[in-house]
Amino acid sequence: MYNPTGNKVVLIGAGDVGVAYAYALINQSTCDHLAIIDIDEKKLEGNVMDLNHGVVWAPSRTKVTKGTYEDCKDAAMVVICAGAAQKPGETRLQLVDKNMKIMKSIVDQVMANGFDGIFLVASNPVDVLTYAVWKYSGLPHERVIGSGTVLDSARFRYMLGELYDVAPTSIHAYIIGEHGDTELPVLSSATVAGVSMRKKLEKDPELEGRLERIFEETRDAAYTIIDAKGSTSYGIGMGLARITRAILHNQDVALPVSTLLQGEYGEEDIYIGTPAIICRKGIRRAVELELTEHEMDRFKHSVKTLRAVQEEFFPAK
Repeated sequence: MYNPTGNKVVLIGAGDVGVAYAYALINQSTCDHLAIIDIDEKKLEGNVMDLNHGVVWAPSRTKVTKGTYEDCKDAAMVVICAGAAQKPGETRLQLVDKNMKIMKSIVDQVMANGFDGIFLVASNPVDVLTYAVWKYSGLPHERVIGSGTVLDSARFRYMLGELYDVAPTSIHAYIIGEHGDTELPVLSSATVAGVSMRKKLEKDPELEGRLERIFEETRDAAYTIIDAKGSTSYGIGMGLARITRAILHNQDVALPVSTLLQGEYGEEDIYIGTPAIICRKGIRRAVELELTEHEMDRFKHSVKTLRAVQEEFFPAK
């Protein structure tokens, strides 16, 4: 039976996202030992040295090392940030061919070294690749988690906070579906400082248009950031650190991640972004939000889009 001890994390992929994640882990003292694996060993050595030099200012000590796949044997978590990066003008789904092969190679090496913990996947397209990691690893689905729409939801909450001049922590709103172009906002259950967004929409007929524009900015934010600086890193790095903290600290908190649907929203056998309760064992359960008819139609479209890509690699039986 799965019974992890310790808080060791193995990070695979020390590109922009991986290093941002590592930096967030150390600043938040989330784990005891962070072992990092990357094919660019020279750059990795520099990153490990640089990160260790900042540990003195962290809340508590994190041991940061240059890792190997042997480190996976006693790891509580393996976090995958490796893979081809999204280029300007490229959709996340267009990355699938390149990154599926990379994912298979990584998972095979992790499992060959006796890993029996929790996978957290950030590589894109994250929903399809998380499904692949589940299939390749043979682990229970609750121990294979994708970053899903944790970043999209954070972006949306930030932008709503700017609109209402409220801290984003006082905004409760989810983006669900594909982490990509078919995602959708769930305004029907959103609140701003405890006030229902549904009531705000009833009072202000023009609000719906403004909120849709904010959502479009949220959805397309990655394209804007990639065009400006080549990659997104800080937001997703902190989102991954939040998921990691929820797991290692057994928080039973709801976060919008990519998890396997088992009848929720009338769907099965697909990984997609939805709130899920996260604890030390991984996913305790997926949360099915109450959607309006319009929201459900958009969600079904997102499922259909992902399933078409998924079945190219894992045909339905």
